[in-house]
Amino acid sequence: MFSRTFLPSEKQEVAFANISDGGIFTIIQFTYHTNSQMYGILKKTASKCSHISQTYSIGRSVEGKDLLAIEFSDNPGQHDLLEPEIKLIGNMHGNEVLGRQLLIYLAQYLCSEYLLGNERIQTVINTTRIHILPSMNPDGYEIAASEVGHEYNGWTSGRANAQNLDLNRNFPDLTSIFYNRRRFRHFRKYDLEEIAPETYAVMKWIRSFPFVISASLHGGELVISYPFDLSRHPQEDRMYSPTPDEQIFRQLARTYADAHATMSNNDTERCGASFANKGGITNGAQWYSFAGGMSDFNYLHSNCYEITVELGCDKFPSEMELYPEWLRNKELSNYLQVHRGIKGIVKDEHGNGIKGATISVRGMRHDITSAEDGDYWRLLNPGVHIVTAAASGYSKVSKRIHLPRKTLVGRVDFVLKKVPRAPSLDYFNIPELDNYELFFSFFFFFLLTLNF
Repeated sequence: MFSRTFLPSEKQEVAFANISDGGIFTIIQFTYHTNSQMYGILKKTASKCSHISQTYSIGRSVEGKDLLAIEFSDNPGQHDLLEPEIKLIGNMHGNEVLGRQLLIYLAQYLCSEYLLGNERIQTVINTTRIHILPSMNPDGYEIAASEVGHEYNGWTSGRANAQNLDLNRNFPDLTSIFYNRRRFRHFRKYDLEEIAPETYAVMKWIRSFPFVISASLHGGELVISYPFDLSRHPQEDRMYSPTPDEQIFRQLARTYADAHATMSNNDTERCGASFANKGGITNGAQWYSFAGGMSDFNYLHSNCYEITVELGCDKFPSEMELYPEWLRNKELSNYLQVHRGIKGIVKDEHGNGIKGATISVRGMRHDITSAEDGDYWRLLNPGVHIVTAAASGYSKVSKRIHLPRKTLVGRVDFVLKKVPRAPSLDYFNIPELDNYELFFSFFFFFLLTLNF
């Protein structure tokens, strides 16, 4: 194995492997990168590790900039049966730039360490499909970099997109629907006209891949927050508002916070809010409530469990802080280990996978659905669970499972028998639509039904 060489600290560079084109080392430069430089690094990394990586675009920003993602997998470009998929998103707010840089470094690190023979990284990539979107808001980043930069920790300049929309308030408010299914008179209408192209692109992305977990990297505090972000009571700005999967979310938040060098340390200086007695994690709505957040949308619209990672007080730290911040967060690769709970395949009597089958757990008001080939992943804590698989036109099958503490993931398959069955309407069973524009028509009609 090739040794890792550290260059002088004033250059803010680290050489991780001797795999560079025509040179000795692959160099990670701990400096800020323009959008064009970011695109170049991602494409070069994908080319260097083409057997495990590729880049692809999920859409474009208001000003036409590419929303470029990079994926890592032992079979890039394809979903492997029973292989979970995760996503990491940075720079949703254009002036919160540390997450953007960390994800650029992470892409280079994963490529280098895989080629070096790092067994942990190889195992993660060989068993998990990882998608990284370093910048969801490249337009906002350019404003922040030109008007603010690291000389001034601007709180709002560049935060929004080029339409002056806060992307983390711009997703359809499914949380209100979840709360108010039986109390429609309190429902807040959502203006579908104001869906930003960046939001639209991420919504399509979420529907295009069977993501299991996700992390959105922000700045301004040092804490992990998790859904729900919207308070259960419309007049309460700080109200503990857990999802049915509260314990799962707490475990995900703990995984990242404990891997961070200082986040879970009660002695760590915070940025104003007090999370010392919580070990660096908090329920989002208990911190402060807001509607239209991306994490709540992920949870209610898909199978994906997303946490929000607040990386520190300084939204735009100096370049000299980038390498120390990388060291504090480098073990975020621990978060990539999504293999916990149960997974399996839902099939018919002929062995064909059933797409869109519902997997429910008794006592939990949140179901997930099977992917294109019938495979599914359900995050669960150890214990005894009653799990049911159901699909329109098929009989239900329930199984009692015991998930031991030492077992990270258990295999639970289902075979459903075909039976005549009338279709039913589920509020959250939004139909698969080839033309995603139709989603808005469906959602608008759905909102109208709630007001009668």
